[in-house]
Amino acid sequence: MARVWNSPDLLEKRYQNMLVVVASKNPVKVDATRKAFTTVFPNKPLDVVSVSTDSGVSDQPTTDQETRLGAINRARNAARARPDAEFCVGIEGGVEVIDDQLFAFAWMTVLKDQKVATNRSATLPLPPRVMSLMDEGLELGEANDQVFATHNSKQKGGAFGLLTDGKLTRGGIYTQTLIIALVPFTKDLYPQFHQD
Repeated sequence: MARVWNSPDLLEKRYQNMLVVVASKNPVKVDATRKAFTTVFPNKPLDVVSVSTDSGVSDQPTTDQETRLGAINRARNAARARPDAEFCVGIEGGVEVIDDQLFAFAWMTVLKDQKVATNRSATLPLPPRVMSLMDEGLELGEANDQVFATHNSKQKGGAFGLLTDGKLTRGGIYTQTLIIALVPFTKDLYPQFHQD
């Protein structure tokens, strides 16, 4: 028997689900968001939808501040694209040089009712060859692909997976970071996130 999607019962059930909008089409970011929300809200059915949004920063952010701003902008732009969302998620990967060492990290933004929570991921030191290729203008994913002879690593385990031999992955790091970013929305210890 075919489902009738416009039947009142099915429509009502569909809108009971928590709608989470991810500001990316990258499957790693979408999957990390699904895993984080499923972990934090295990009894809540959810729909995860991805939309392409602009970060408002450079394609490869090179400072902590720029990377965080990119994540915030993505979440806000997702909220504009899907005002029906209960939560919007922005994820932005970036790099920064500290004491001649290039580090990779990401910022996560979770937005709900115009309230913004952010969290930064673990930080990964990158090999000098990756830094040299990025100095030549490559983005991190492209540099990793050259150094490690891989293809499209940014939609797989990323630099975390490549450098830890898969013990950690980009998606796993993103999931952990998002779980922590959700803390202010789940604990009344953060009253500014629970005022109407």
